[in-house]
Amino acid sequence: MYILDYVSLACMLLLVICVLVGVAFLTLLERSVLGYVQIRKGPNKVGFMGIMQPFSDAIKLFSKEQTFPLLSNYVMYYYSPIVSLFLSLLMWSVMPYLLGLFMFNLSMLFFLCITSLGVYTVMIAGWSSNSSYSLLGGMRAVAQTISYEVSLALVFMSFMVLVSSFSLMDFFKFQEYIWLIFLTLPLGMVWFVSSLAETNRTPFDFAEGESELVSGFNIEYSSGGFALIFLSEYSSILFMSMLFSVMFMGSNLYSLGFYLMLVFISFLFIWARGTLPRFRYDKLMYLAWKGFLPISLNFMFFYLGLSIFLYSLLI
Repeated sequence: MYILDYVSLACMLLLVICVLVGVAFLTLLERSVLGYVQIRKGPNKVGFMGIMQPFSDAIKLFSKEQTFPLLSNYVMYYYSPIVSLFLSLLMWSVMPYLLGLFMFNLSMLFFLCITSLGVYTVMIAGWSSNSSYSLLGGMRAVAQTISYEVSLALVFMSFMVLVSSFSLMDFFKFQEYIWLIFLTLPLGMVWFVSSLAETNRTPFDFAEGESELVSGFNIEYSSGGFALIFLSEYSSILFMSMLFSVMFMGSNLYSLGFYLMLVFISFLFIWARGTLPRFRYDKLMYLAWKGFLPISLNFMFFYLGLSIFLYSLLI
């Protein structure tokens, strides 16, 4: 291996550690914000202002006994959360650092491939548990994720047309003078709502519908397995927040404003959970296929025509 390969590997390891620490404090932020939304105290006992709460939660979860259903498909049941966390951390390798971490020229396509694979982990977790509730939760998650991936892909295609590249690095160059959110505000809103649906967050948390499915696809998981599913979900939330900041709000990863924006988008995920009730399932599908699909398709054709027009002017 060349010295640059070792540097990239070390940087990737550092990024993964930072993401896991970020996930820990995102859970603390969520519990504190939900506490204020519901006019009560959040976690404030463990350490100064509850700062050690995420670590005590992690120790509690991983020190509990690992159980598994006797009638489950044990290998798939066991490995599904591990693969889920691996995929959600693998997505972070497309982060557009200028030091050349892994210089993906096709990072947009890589992201779409990894998010598509994420469906299988939820489906297998639901099926291998051999429980009616978990199977229903898995089926809901698959239908929901596939539906909203179509909108995400079409929004991505609009940006591929605008930026004329598959690389997230080019968003840094194109947003030097103006953020794309000002040119593509409706697409930004579509992207944010689709991100909520893609990460199974309120008001689209049908896979984990506590009121009717007890806990959805992860009902049979406890201790370490549940912790890994939990980590992968929150890692995906942070990643979607990062991607929103890169695509719509400038991608200068060397400015503090970028990270403040990332935290603000993550806060919006939590805010939605604290204020919105769960959507009705038929309305979820209606929104995906009759709402977002036509909007994203029309915008894609509009930006395609606009880019051809501007290109012809330049010639």
